[in-house]
Amino acid sequence: VILPPTGAQVPGLFRRVEVNDWLHAAFLASMQRFRGEIYLQDGAVRPEQLTGDGRHYLPVDEESWHVLTLNDEGKICACLRLHQEQGTPPFEKLPISDSALTRCPTWGGRLRRAVESEIANASAAHITFGDIGGWAIAPERRRTLEPLRTILAGYGLAEHLGSILGIATATCKHGSAAILRKLGLFPLPADGEDLPAYYDPHYRSEMEVLRFDSRHPNPKYRTWVQELRALLSIAPVVCARQSLAGAGLPISGEFDLY
Repeated sequence: VILPPTGAQVPGLFRRVEVNDWLHAAFLASMQRFRGEIYLQDGAVRPEQLTGDGRHYLPVDEESWHVLTLNDEGKICACLRLHQEQGTPPFEKLPISDSALTRCPTWGGRLRRAVESEIANASAAHITFGDIGGWAIAPERRRTLEPLRTILAGYGLAEHLGSILGIATATCKHGSAAILRKLGLFPLPADGEDLPAYYDPHYRSEMEVLRFDSRHPNPKYRTWVQELRALLSIAPVVCARQSLAGAGLPISGEFDLY
């Protein structure tokens, strides 16, 4: 299932588009609750960092594209967020500006220059700069192909949107950063050196800043990206004209789109 940003224009290549503000809000809230549960189990967030109903809420969620995988019971078991920036955003407006690495006296300035260089590269290539994040996989799916499939679906979705060049902050837990590097992301270079891993007290984990270019996945997985891109074209796309965030929706966490 694909959730576009609230109020977004959906490209015509998606064939199963439904405009339903309530269903979009229900999916978004269920995804945030799923993400909150997974991050809490992993020790990446504390209970007080979640909403009263257990959601890992981020303002950027309403402005992002989301890829959700549902199991046979209609429950979310994997999710990923793609966020496209408008124009050439200043560094201070980006999520990475809140990272612990930004405040490092040794690497903070180099991180800023590296990100600003990527923004300029995206502009020169006439593609969107953005970030990829919000990756969460149900524990029972982690030793399957689901983690790879979810990221590669992100590549496919980004190509449907006209390509995205950007960054990801990836946790080292469960080998997440290593999986991303395997699929085609790589450490962000800064002044001739790769940015180092760093400890993020917010997520209580070692993190890496990785570069993401949807045009260039690992060649080993290019065919799979194309297959997933075709699958996304016929996946349900649930749109919203307006936000219903915080509307107190009675959400079961199970969905039947068929």
